[in-house]
Amino acid sequence: MSAFTSLRPSLGLARTAAQASRGFSSSASRSVARMIITGRLAAEPELQATASGQDVLRYAVGTSYGSKDNRQTSWFRVASFLPEGAQRDFIMSLPKGTLVYLEGDASMRTYEDADGKKHSALNIVQRSLEVLSRPPPTEEQ
Repeated sequence: MSAFTSLRPSLGLARTAAQASRGFSSSASRSVARMIITGRLAAEPELQATASGQDVLRYAVGTSYGSKDNRQTSWFRVASFLPEGAQRDFIMSLPKGTLVYLEGDASMRTYEDADGKKHSALNIVQRSLEVLSRPPPTEEQ
């Protein structure tokens, strides 16, 4: 029992030192909501310009769950601010129905429409995107 008692004070100091070191960060403190979505592209991604002239790649990903008789689908709108280059061109070339794995930062936005009705929207900004499988070719392609 004396060995246990002699270790206790040193454990307390170690715990205090660990807590103190966790409190330091060189980056600003902020909350982050990260989402991971595995689903299919609703349509081919589109390149649009923002009001400030910055290019934004927009697309939607659909996820489904439930049995065939009671299938539910959720749609997620995604924005990507990739610069011109191979990555952006690759994403723009993906056809509707491509199965993707997406990681992104999420935020909620509330707004009022022209009729005064309040709406909420989930905004997702792409961090990374991986293609899991492409849809089978159709006769049109």
